[in-house]
Amino acid sequence: MIERVTETGSTNADLAVRLAAGERVTEGDWLVADRQNAGKGRQGREWFDGAGNFMGSTVVHLGPGMPHAGSLALIAGLALHEAVSPLLPPPHRAELKWPNDVMIGSAKLAGILLERTGDAVIVGIGVNLAATPPVPDRTVIALAELTVPPSRDGFAAILAEHFARELDRWRSYGLAPLLSRWQAAAHPPGTALRVGDPGGNVLDGAFAGLADDGALQLRLPDGTTQTIHAGDVRLAAER
Repeated sequence: MIERVTETGSTNADLAVRLAAGERVTEGDWLVADRQNAGKGRQGREWFDGAGNFMGSTVVHLGPGMPHAGSLALIAGLALHEAVSPLLPPPHRAELKWPNDVMIGSAKLAGILLERTGDAVIVGIGVNLAATPPVPDRTVIALAELTVPPSRDGFAAILAEHFARELDRWRSYGLAPLLSRWQAAAHPPGTALRVGDPGGNVLDGAFAGLADDGALQLRLPDGTTQTIHAGDVRLAAER
């Protein structure tokens, strides 16, 4: 089921309130907003909407034997990539950037925000279908700049289907095949990256794939490889 609201602060926050109140939010259902006036991205960045864009959230309930919750960002990225790629005219290509962005070249098309609430993870996704919201420190792009975008509701149905499929694979087959597919959809190995870690340090290096747990592998200028479990990652072209 896709539930639609005309305007809200944040679909992630709305689902968090429902979970905190003890409501059993059904996995596979989505809450989608026409307008969102208090949306946010990773690291607390504001993310304001544009009319006609997709802004929605869903819930994943965790259980024994599942891969670690953080890898759901990779699941969501793959689902987004599958939903967006057929819509792009040549020569444009969607690429994944760790841990949670879909890029067209050096411009951000879509982003993902995961928030843990007890034994559930809220997965929030924003996609620039019709317009580019103002993001002061990032280059952003909308699908409408490249082609005629689908309707918001049409895209919601497509994304929900892909997310459900990827979630089933995540539970059934674990991380290994997912990581292989994610890397095939990402920017090429050797792509120059700049990583700001939670401590405020900045590392420049090159994309060297993913570790077995889904962490980023960054090849440093001295030839060593550092594993990044959390950080703000930019393509060198985004600086």
